[in-house]
Amino acid sequence: MSASTRVPALAPFRVRSFRFQWPADLATSWAFEMELLILGWYVLAETRSVFMLTVFASLLYIGTLLAPISGVIGDRIGNRNLLGTMRGLYMALAATLMTLAFLDSVTPAVVLAIATVLGLVRPSDIGVRAALVGETMPGDRLMGAMSIQRTTLDSARIVGALTGAGLVATLGMGPAYLVVVSFYAVSCLLTFQVDRARPARHRAGIPGGGQRPRGMLASGHAGEAWASTRFPQTAGSAGNESARPSPWRDLREGLAYVWNTPHLLGMMCLAFLVNVTAFPLFNSLMPYVAKEVYGADQTVLGYLVAGGAFGALTGSIALSRYGGAIPAGRAMIVFCAAWYAMLLAFAHTQHPASGIPVLLLAGCAQSLGLVPMTALLLRTSDPRLHGRIMGIRMLAIYGNLPGLLISGPLIASYGYPATATLYCAIGLVFTLLIAVRWRAHLWRRGALTNAR
Repeated sequence: MSASTRVPALAPFRVRSFRFQWPADLATSWAFEMELLILGWYVLAETRSVFMLTVFASLLYIGTLLAPISGVIGDRIGNRNLLGTMRGLYMALAATLMTLAFLDSVTPAVVLAIATVLGLVRPSDIGVRAALVGETMPGDRLMGAMSIQRTTLDSARIVGALTGAGLVATLGMGPAYLVVVSFYAVSCLLTFQVDRARPARHRAGIPGGGQRPRGMLASGHAGEAWASTRFPQTAGSAGNESARPSPWRDLREGLAYVWNTPHLLGMMCLAFLVNVTAFPLFNSLMPYVAKEVYGADQTVLGYLVAGGAFGALTGSIALSRYGGAIPAGRAMIVFCAAWYAMLLAFAHTQHPASGIPVLLLAGCAQSLGLVPMTALLLRTSDPRLHGRIMGIRMLAIYGNLPGLLISGPLIASYGYPATATLYCAIGLVFTLLIAVRWRAHLWRRGALTNAR
């Protein structure tokens, strides 16, 4: 048994920074999910248009084009400082909407305007928080840390689904947003308690603190060789390097590094695929399913979202304990395919009683597929580029925009089941093509991504 499999599930909490970052991320994620459900239901109820719902959801992702720049900024000013500033902005926007709600001045146009501003920043949050974990966590605890960190998103979907819709139905939008603002305030304060200094890497070998396994394919190190020519100094001497002359050069270096590293490029393609075809079905279109397909109310919407989130939380907890024992590259491919299969089954359910259990399985498959992807992006890449790599990873979220905007007219013309079936079929086919195209780097037993 390798050392990584013997790391206790809660070992990441021995790192002081993680003890502050995890509750900060948790509070932010809870606020995100509450806002998404509160505003998504409001837009659908006020406009009675699935197209407007997809427009609202799309606005929350427009900032994905800026995510690589946020990675550059994070590498320059520190991911902790960047993350704390972003969360201060979330609090200010939520406070504005809360004030308008108490004044009974909220309109769909106001919601879309605030969603636009929020959407410029919010897509970068997950990438920056992952980069911050990567720079404060020893390599042997990274899979466990990313699994535990993922629970902030999964538990948030449960809490946000059950409390967000319930608070609005019971108290109204103003009091519900008071809770949202409180969560953002707590997250901002805790984020600035995270340490800024990078810890020393405890292990040598592959970038990120891991060790090169026996039999690892040499072809998987094209990116490592490229990085060694561009960054000849070691990670331990990174603090002594001169300031880079241009953020655009930083961004080009990050893009070139991913392009020249086959396993990173394959994972980025898979990330873009699931954002185009899977996430719109699993997240943003759920209010439509609850209201129009099932003919239900906000309470059932909360149960649907909570069902998928509970499955994802279960998968994250399992990975926090046993993640070091699995071949992460293969797991990523297999469980992304399983996620599509569950979404396909969900598309043809006719009642919440059958839909919720399917969503639970879909959520579990999603977590088991995406958590290894994030851990691999950090564990198998140069730590000096973590901010930029996670910024590029967040750029894949841009796939939500075409996925959502195309789904609106398709659902209006052909219905939700047909549209979801089309999306899942496309997802399954291209997942297989990615596995075949990068099989030497993502599937073979000796690949870096499958080292334990």
